[in-house]
Parts: sequence; C-alpha cells; structure tokens
Amino acid sequence: MNDSSLTILQSPEMVAETQRNFIRKVFAWMTLGLFITTVGSFIMLFNPTLMNAMMARPWTFIILLFAELGLVIFLSAAINRLSPAMAGVSFIVYAALNGITLSVIFLMYELNSIFETFLICALMFAAMTIFGYTTRRDLTSLRSLLFMGLIGVVLAGLLNLFIRSSGLYWIVTIVGILVFIGLIAYDTQKLKNMSLAVSADGEAEAKASVIGALALYLDFINLFLLLLRIFGRRR
Repeated sequence: MNDSSLTILQSPEMVAETQRNFIRKVFAWMTLGLFITTVGSFIMLFNPTLMNAMMARPWTFIILLFAELGLVIFLSAAINRLSPAMAGVSFIVYAALNGITLSVIFLMYELNSIFETFLICALMFAAMTIFGYTTRRDLTSLRSLLFMGLIGVVLAGLLNLFIRSSGLYWIVTIVGILVFIGLIAYDTQKLKNMSLAVSADGEAEAKASVIGALALYLDFINLFLLLLRIFGRRR
C-alpha cells in the first residue's frame, strides 16, 4: 500500500493532527533560527570591536553574504541527500551568519524603531500564516505571480543600486512587501499540504520541516527588512 493510499484511509481528524504536528515542527525550527539570528546580531551590537572590524573590511562582509547565499543554495539543492542532523546544522549556521550581517541595521536605525518594526512584522506574519493555514482557497494559482513579482523586486533593487532613484526605491519597497505577504500565506498552505506526503517517513518529515522553516524564515526576514524602510527611524 503506498503513501497516498494511507492518506486516503486517514480520518479527517488524523489528517488535521498530522498537519498540525508538521507545522509545529516547522515553526519550532523557524523560531530557533530567528532566535539564533537575534543572538548573533546582539553579539555584534555589544562588541564594537567585532562590528568595527567587519565594517572596516568590506570584503569580510561580502564573504559572509556569499557564504549565506551558498548555504541557502546548498540546503535547497541537497536536502534529499542530507541527513536530518546535517540539514538542521546547515540551517543553524545560516541563521547565525545572517545574524552577523544583519547587525549592520543597528548602525542605520534607532534601536526602538527596530523593535517596533519587528513587532509589526511578527503580527503581519502571524496573520498571513493563519490565513494560509485556514483558508479553503487554493493559493497555488498565486505561485507564478509571486515568483514573477519576486524576480522583479530583485532586479529592480539591483538596478536601483546604480541609478539611485527614490521613486523606484519606494516602488520596490511596497511591491516587495506585498510579494512577501503573499509568499507567507502561500508557503504556509504548501507546507500544510506537504505534511501528508512526508508524514509516513520520519527522516523525510524531519528534513522537510527544516527546508520549510528556511522558506518561512526567509519570508519573515525579507518582510522585516522591507518594513524597516518604512517604519525604521534613521540614526
């Protein structure tokens, strides 16, 4: 009997419990990632020597950014070949590196406005995850639109590094916020549906919870940084 047959034989209550258990694991990993990122940022904040050393050597910052990108690509591409432990370690290392690089926001924005923006982001994230988890509407149709919007935001953001247009800056910010709000709901529903496919295999479920946490973590961090452009008070 295959996994799909087992899913069909499950009662609605069992299906719902399977989905809840998987989503709890995903959010546990995501919360851990955000905690590690926060700790990493505060370590840099309260160690001016480390912060100054990183800022005085731009190549160090660039290397860290490429290391982060490499870890995301590695984790996404090799997840099926990794052990659950290795997948978890890779995610934790990525979250720690991200905390180090994100610490530069403390040099750009007032501390109170960072906390306020984080709270706003958390409330928006919670609202969209609840919507994505509970809605009966199939959000799969939004996938192409969200993907094209994401590509457009990235390309426009890169272009604006050269032309430095304030108008384009705010367009990228607003569109980016809308894209990541949509991605939070879409990714939550996708993970909810994924739970039924991986629940029969403990190892597959463990790895899926890590890669799912990475997706939601990235949604949260990117939404936070875009909201910071609006609500953050510059130093």
